[in-house]
Amino acid sequence: MISHVPSLTSSQTTGPVPLASYMRMCLTGDLGGYYTGAIGQDRDQFGAKGDFVTSPEISQIFGELIGVWFIAEWISQGRPKDGVQIIEVGPGRGTLMDDMLRTIQRFPDMASSIESVFMVEASPELREKQKALLCGPDAPSSESKSGYHATSKYGGIPVVWTETIKSIPIDTNKVPFIVAHEFFDALPIHTFQSARVTAPATTPKGSAEPASNNRTSPTKPEVEWREMMVSPVPPGVTPADSGTFRIEKDDTPAEFQLVLSSGTTRHSRYLPESSPRYRKLKSSPDSVIEICPDASLFASDFATRIGGSPKHPKRRPSGAALILDYGTSDTVPINSLRGIRQHRLVNPFASPGLVDLSADVDFTAVADAATLASEGVEVHGPVPQGVFLKSMGIRQRAEMLAKAPGIDASTATNIDKSWKRLVDQGPGGMGKTYKALAILPENGGQRRPVGFGGDVAEG
Repeated sequence: MISHVPSLTSSQTTGPVPLASYMRMCLTGDLGGYYTGAIGQDRDQFGAKGDFVTSPEISQIFGELIGVWFIAEWISQGRPKDGVQIIEVGPGRGTLMDDMLRTIQRFPDMASSIESVFMVEASPELREKQKALLCGPDAPSSESKSGYHATSKYGGIPVVWTETIKSIPIDTNKVPFIVAHEFFDALPIHTFQSARVTAPATTPKGSAEPASNNRTSPTKPEVEWREMMVSPVPPGVTPADSGTFRIEKDDTPAEFQLVLSSGTTRHSRYLPESSPRYRKLKSSPDSVIEICPDASLFASDFATRIGGSPKHPKRRPSGAALILDYGTSDTVPINSLRGIRQHRLVNPFASPGLVDLSADVDFTAVADAATLASEGVEVHGPVPQGVFLKSMGIRQRAEMLAKAPGIDASTATNIDKSWKRLVDQGPGGMGKTYKALAILPENGGQRRPVGFGGDVAEG
């Protein structure tokens, strides 16, 4: 109900709010956001008893292979002996990082090069779960200006929790290895629609047409971007058509609806004009586009840490970022907003704060933002998750686990089902819907990373 996110009630007095504002309040609002307290401390967003299951929760092999990917990058970049940072944004319950660090410990030289692990997490409850998993439930912790500190159970590597990646200083002497798994899809989006409007035609200067002419002035059609806004559903009114949303059986009434702004907004005047990909769609009335400014900001941050920038010059680019999420690779996302609750697609405008909200990632926009932010990086992918994991050896690792001592037939069967679920490339399968994109130091295309058509290469 609306009381789950009290700040949303302000829209009844201030008018409709942008979709991005609605998503931000619902997911990470100070008062009852989905990831910041609304679902209650006795409930988990993840897993069979929660609302959704992520790849690291499906199989430990997923996190192990991500760890192997970063090990391969560390080797390819000359095996730096120190200054390595492991950064994860949106780390969930910490399962992915736990599997990564356990795997990296099998490569002592890389493990000893890790200076710190940074976990960028806005939820206090999730931070506690991550700390218990990575450091132990009774591990002592401390707080500083940069965040919360504890020591991991993996070789005593320091772990630092921050609410924002901006709290992690950009140090051009460090080697940042960054992972973002199912993070970008939860970033707020703005939605715009091109609308045809009419404007009075101006009489050319010096025209001989008499001023006394009483004919109605002709008009000329124009097209402008209008923003989709979120507005409360008035009492007794049926919400606007939600047929654009993928909804399974759901009887919960929507409390909000999307409406088209009556005129331009500060966002519609700038964001859709920021790329030729959007501008070329403007001339077609009713074109719909989704834009995620936060995704571009994070991609720019990753690229700056890896490749440097005019503000943060880096003598030698180093590090890597791996982004795994679902989204589009060659088109601009449209109508992709979804609500997820108890493993079902539900109306994203019902039960705000109790429903996970997400949208397709625009991988092309992410890649563009990274390369524009730093001349010292290049982008590989996106490639389908199934292709990435198979090339990383997921089948071979699964077969090895299934044959390990003490593994019974039932467990072996589950291992087999799990890895196949991750690489399933059928319609809607995780192996096809999810994609992987890598940001690496610029090397003139001389080396492709593993998982993207390349092999491990000694730096």
